[in-house]
Amino acid sequence: MTTETQRPYDVITFGESMGLLYPEGPRGIGQGGTMAQSFGGAESNLAIGLARLGCPVGWFGQLGQDPIAEGIVKTLRGEGVDVSRVRYTGNAPTGLMLRESVRGKSSVYYYRAGSAASRLTPDQVDAAYIAQARIVHFTGITAALSQSCLDTIRHVISLCKENGVQISFDPNLRLKLWSIEQARPVLLELAQSCDYFLPGHDECKLLYQTDDDDKILQNLRQLKAVTVVKSFHGNNIIVREDGVHSVPFDKVDEVVDTVGAGDGFCAGFLAGLSKGYSLEESIRLGGLTGSLVIQAPGDWEALPTWEEVELRRGNTEHIER
Repeated sequence: MTTETQRPYDVITFGESMGLLYPEGPRGIGQGGTMAQSFGGAESNLAIGLARLGCPVGWFGQLGQDPIAEGIVKTLRGEGVDVSRVRYTGNAPTGLMLRESVRGKSSVYYYRAGSAASRLTPDQVDAAYIAQARIVHFTGITAALSQSCLDTIRHVISLCKENGVQISFDPNLRLKLWSIEQARPVLLELAQSCDYFLPGHDECKLLYQTDDDDKILQNLRQLKAVTVVKSFHGNNIIVREDGVHSVPFDKVDEVVDTVGAGDGFCAGFLAGLSKGYSLEESIRLGGLTGSLVIQAPGDWEALPTWEEVELRRGNTEHIER
């Protein structure tokens, strides 16, 4: 078993990263005009966020042998994310998503069925790599992609438990990928296996089929995991067997783009744990990074650096000229 002093990565994460196209200007998709390009994916967004906060982090997944994949990997590598375990296949393309925001309403359209990422299998996971992490993080999005992806998650969980690696799980429920009836038993199973469970309040309502907060909290207290519920009546909360603790999050004056806020929170939270912060301090850091993300556009482009976080917390001074 790898010891803590032998673990070179604070966090390793895995999942699907896709190309992203979105209209420039006020027009929607199909209304003419030019399209800008980027990429996105909950896990690769998180990896960039952690790297910018100074944490050694790795991301892996399976991509197609195409220009979209090349751009994703080059950008992640440039951001300081280890991509040495990324796999490529010539038998399936890198996934693609289109996003538009028209009259204040955002919509996302996925072109990921049969993608390279959906064909990830347990035998493609490097067990020794997993053992090098202090924490492995995954989301319910990966579980929704295919049975082989779900099998891969279960395999990674077993590797983590064999090697004393902690597990972080964000359900990241996407009802465009599967129905709540399909998702519920799988996500609740995975919640039972993790050390840190990171749902949103609305996700808890869907998973536990109730709007009754007392019933939700009762269910969460039965988990072995430390649960952090995001946006629970204006606060983030910690739920453990011994009770519930509320942690206020940073409010912002202007919300520009909410995409990536959850990934920003998870990045800050895991960075806090990696830096030796307490649970409460880690959640405050997650709340701060999430609040910074929503003040600028982009899936991952607005994720803050550690210097920006320290400046916002008043620990450093900005010199303009």
